[in-house]
Amino acid sequence: MESLGDLLKAWPTGRSITDQAKQKMEELMADPLVEKLLVRYPELDERAIRLNLNRVYQYVTEYRNCTYCPGLDLCPNDFEGHYTLLSSETVNGSVQLYDRKVACKKFVARESEQKIRSRIRSFYVDDAALRRGYSSDEILTNDLERAKAVGQLLRYIDRTKEHGLQQEGLFLSGRFGTGKTFLMCYMLQELAKQGHSGVIVYMPDFVEDLKSLMHEPGKLKETVEMMKETDLLIFDDIGAENLNPWVRDHVLGAILNYRMERKPTFYTSNYELDALEKHFSFTSKDGEELHKGQRIMDRIRPYVEVLMVTGENKRGRK
Repeated sequence: MESLGDLLKAWPTGRSITDQAKQKMEELMADPLVEKLLVRYPELDERAIRLNLNRVYQYVTEYRNCTYCPGLDLCPNDFEGHYTLLSSETVNGSVQLYDRKVACKKFVARESEQKIRSRIRSFYVDDAALRRGYSSDEILTNDLERAKAVGQLLRYIDRTKEHGLQQEGLFLSGRFGTGKTFLMCYMLQELAKQGHSGVIVYMPDFVEDLKSLMHEPGKLKETVEMMKETDLLIFDDIGAENLNPWVRDHVLGAILNYRMERKPTFYTSNYELDALEKHFSFTSKDGEELHKGQRIMDRIRPYVEVLMVTGENKRGRK
């Protein structure tokens, strides 16, 4: 931002710096912001303003910049997203004027949003779904066919806000494109505002990557531990993955075994629970293993509230 000294130097030649400063002083004293400052701090006088002319000029200029804010990325103030605030006190009979930088509302909102995002990690899920900001009223009325499921979700969010993490998670079942992933992202955003951490994983891509992690035990352990410990874990589109026994029994099984009765796990799926059990009971390598499928489902079925998400397919809808 241009300083008062730079401004005075840029004024037309032929006038002394004293005359220029005097005119600027008169303009500042007549500025409504300075008038309010003098009302708030009656001890301030023209002499104190003159001794702190540059501070007062910056205060007025930055306040005006904020009034006509062009956005944080184009903020013209010295310190992006901050403005100068003045205060005064009398020390040993001498009037002192102090300035400090204060964060504007837009900067505070962006910092808050970034803190919320830092609590959420996504694997193979479009970040746009996590960034979209909808109110509960909007998601409730967006598709009235899914209103019952949305109502259940909102009640779950309220319970968690009031009583803390629940042992029971949610299982969102329904056909393609009804908004199951979006509803889970909305829940993550709402609960991240309360300080909870969250991870959302798109299962088909995650399972494929796990196969390569077999050869990187350190990275595999780190990934599994993160999923065990996060407050909210969402397996998105579970049942659509190309399952193998190792992923089912040693990765997914280990994560679910740790989390049950500790922290809630959430799922979206095109399957209902019984159909998902059949999916887990068959792998291309070992064929049908009913007890293996049942074992996984014993770590899912008792620990979820089922939400049937009905409604129209919103994918590709304009």
